Amino acid sequence: MSIGRPDRNRNARGLEVGPDGSMKLPATQHLLTEVGEPSISRLLFGDTRMAWLWLLVRLYVGWQWMFAGWEKLSSPAWVGVKAGTGLTGFLQGSLSQMAGAHPNVQGWYGAFLQGVVVPHAAVFSYLVTGGELAVGLALTLGVLTGIAAFFGCFMNMNYLLAGAVSVNPVLFLLSLFLILSWRVAGWYGVDHWVLPLLGTPWQPGPTSRHSAQVTVAQPSH
Repeated sequence: MSIGRPDRNRNARGLEVGPDGSMKLPATQHLLTEVGEPSISRLLFGDTRMAWLWLLVRLYVGWQWMFAGWEKLSSPAWVGVKAGTGLTGFLQGSLSQMAGAHPNVQGWYGAFLQGVVVPHAAVFSYLVTGGELAVGLALTLGVLTGIAAFFGCFMNMNYLLAGAVSVNPVLFLLSLFLILSWRVAGWYGVDHWVLPLLGTPWQPGPTSRHSAQVTVAQPSH
């Protein structure tokens, strides 16, 4: 290569060009740190055209939580002067499933129920009732859908660990899909306005402190 003349084997960006015209990337650029998202995944979990599907899922899961929470709220065995009696009966049934070679309730979880939850059954009774209503309301309205679905999964997992199957596996699976589709699951809901305001870690919104412009003072000479 002569001084002052461009290298014919390199393009304007300085990348080496092969005989067939293909560009050869430097070795450091072959190290990928991010795996591309498949098109089917983008369509299902990140495309607003699929928001109607997650609306149906969201309303079904939300209704299930709202119905369960409202039943407890209307029962004096869960909320009121007899709070804790309903939960205690449920826990006794769970603890009875710890026997046998393959128990439905694992020993470590049974110990947690017996040592932590049973002595404070009244407190946990209010927590369960409030949690079910909060998750149900948030999913129904589409407010912070991904976070609401996460806590729904958390409650479903605890019910399953306590030996209660019922509709919990179905709700757990549907909630996992709502978590994956959190960007568009609340498109037909409050998230349509809330998420742009709150922003994301990679795209801060107007209310995020990271969106504020920081001025760095220059040292004086």
